[in-house]
Amino acid sequence: MTHARQENGQLKQIAPDVYDAVLKLAQLAGKAGLDKQLIELVKIRASQINGCAFCVQYHILIAEKLGVSADKINLLVVWREVPQFSGRERAALAWAEALTRLSGDVSDEVYAEATAEFSEQELVYLTSAVAVINVWNRYGVAYRWAPPARRVRLRVAVPGSRLG
Repeated sequence: MTHARQENGQLKQIAPDVYDAVLKLAQLAGKAGLDKQLIELVKIRASQINGCAFCVQYHILIAEKLGVSADKINLLVVWREVPQFSGRERAALAWAEALTRLSGDVSDEVYAEATAEFSEQELVYLTSAVAVINVWNRYGVAYRWAPPARRVRLRVAVPGSRLG
């Protein structure tokens, strides 16, 4: 394991204008009405591809709070191989992978899948969500941001309950 070169909170202190601009772009897809669970799945997948430990953990925690199932989160890395994902989620994930890897252009097949599931406006906002998570990933990887800790809720045994 490598040590963090900088913690994620330092970006806001060092370059608040950069932080604010990226954060504002990050919020637009949700404000435009795209499903927040879908956005988090896309962000997790792009972060997995880019190897950003901070962003993977951060967006898993958000996805859990939004009610994304543990099975979906755990199987995201193999989404093509399992039935848990809807056609819309599959199109979004394929789009996110194509834009994250950019090894040429986006194939006509991936574009056709995306346009079959998303309106023109939705696809623009989905593209912005993919673009901005890739920006965050660049910071997270470059500065080796440490993943956020999971806050553990203590369950207290109550006499007479199943825990007690």
